[in-house]
Parts: sequence; C-alpha cells; structure tokens
Amino acid sequence: MNILILTVPMAILISAAFAGAFLWAVKSGQFEDLETPSHRALYDEK
Repeated sequence: MNILILTVPMAILISAAFAGAFLWAVKSGQFEDLETPSHRALYDEK
C-alpha cells in the first residue's frame, strides 16, 4: 500500500504533462490541416 503514495502522484504528473503537451499542440496549430500532408506524400514532385 505504501507504493500507492508514490505511484498515484507520478501518474497524475505524467497525465498532466501529456495533457499539457496536447493542449500546446492544439494551440500551436498542429491539427489544423490533416489531409494535405497525406496528399503531398502521394503526389511527390521531383
């Protein structure tokens, strides 16, 4: 049971870090255009 004192706060910190990274990616425009990069890979101009 003593291990819960260590693992629960660590899990909360890790999940908060992932949530912060996700929110940063959304605010910086990483998810604005999801289709163009896949089309760019198909129609690669040399």
